[in-house]
Amino acid sequence: MRLTAAISHEGVWHVARCLEVEVTSQGETVDESLANLREALELYFEDEAPPGNLEPPSASSSSLSIGNWRPARSGQCSGRQD
Repeated sequence: MRLTAAISHEGVWHVARCLEVEVTSQGETVDESLANLREALELYFEDEAPPGNLEPPSASSSSLSIGNWRPARSGQCSGRQD
């Protein structure tokens, strides 16, 4: 079975998310996050049937504008709008 992973860098971690099923893992490197995701998916599918009709996810890159949103200063909640 072939699945798709999206990898993001969050703080010191690389986070790998499977786009077909809701399984996520992390590691200190991209390779480690993918190895951990592979292991998590193997454990997930021990108890879950593989999805029936897997189609590759549709993904694209977009730029979004969010009104007057500003990054939070230290000690404030993110997503604050003034």
